[in-house]
Amino acid sequence: MRVASLNSHRRFEIEERDPGAVPAGMVRVRTAAVGICGSDLHYFSEGGIGDVACVYPMVLGHEPTGLVEESGYGFAKGDRVSCEPAVFCYHCEFCTKGRHNVCSNLRFLSTPTEPGFFRDFVDLPPHNLMPLSPSISIAEGTLIEPLAVVLHSMEFMAFQPGETVVVLGCGPIGLLTIAMLRLNGARRIWAMEPLSNRRNMAMAMGADAVLPPGMDSVEQILRETGGRGVDVVVDCVAKDNSINHALHLASSRGRVVITGIPSEAKIELEFHVMRRKELFFYNVRRSNNDSHKALQLLERFPSKFAPVITHRKPFDTIQSTFEMAEKYEDGTAKVVLTL
Repeated sequence: MRVASLNSHRRFEIEERDPGAVPAGMVRVRTAAVGICGSDLHYFSEGGIGDVACVYPMVLGHEPTGLVEESGYGFAKGDRVSCEPAVFCYHCEFCTKGRHNVCSNLRFLSTPTEPGFFRDFVDLPPHNLMPLSPSISIAEGTLIEPLAVVLHSMEFMAFQPGETVVVLGCGPIGLLTIAMLRLNGARRIWAMEPLSNRRNMAMAMGADAVLPPGMDSVEQILRETGGRGVDVVVDCVAKDNSINHALHLASSRGRVVITGIPSEAKIELEFHVMRRKELFFYNVRRSNNDSHKALQLLERFPSKFAPVITHRKPFDTIQSTFEMAEKYEDGTAKVVLTL
């Protein structure tokens, strides 16, 4: 099978490897499409993400769809499926409490020790597969994983219809967050984004106003809210001091939700801004059993979410595609590699 191996900093090589026999209790899936996540770009461009460094060679990709290769466990050969990249133990303290995303024995495919989906075949437990309905294309199905992350973030937002919100960063997660907030009845959505094409996309996804990032825009929003700030701030970028901007934007007793992952191992936090307002401050760890809900939303509202996909590229162009995506060239938002 073909494997796109990240063999060194910013260098993919497509290699041929033997997929081996299917392990007992697993279903073999032929990968059909994989979305490129921001975390994939961190690994590619920066040699790691946060406090986790690359261990070369490694295989990225965790937003996959595919076709069942061999019948079994209720699946037939050729079935179209979405693949859940997180493999849980189901017996640790956190799994038994329903917090599978912080499983003590978690295996997440697309990390330094766990190969991801930039390869032709992947073997998965049957419960990690979800049938795709005919109404969802193979490429659109790659949105299930990031949309599940957004749904998990909504848990912390505790969002109520009629509330106000700021979304920082209008990459794919930020755009999907805007779409979800609009569906949930936000009264007004501000967004901040430096790229003009993504600002336009944010407006199309449901934002009421999109501003460039920075304290000038923070102060503008505070003026527009009479100095109160907003009920919820969602930081989908965690870059260039955006987390502290979020603290300034939130109203007293507001909720600040960090979905983005900082590049730095440590960040400086304006704690006293948060303390004086008694803010609720949450970070998001991927998703927690939200994939089925994400699939249902995608089936019901495809036009709300599918426009996030701007590019579909062949698998063998992975090197040039990542180079394009890291520079935000050609108006990229969500880029999908097709196998």
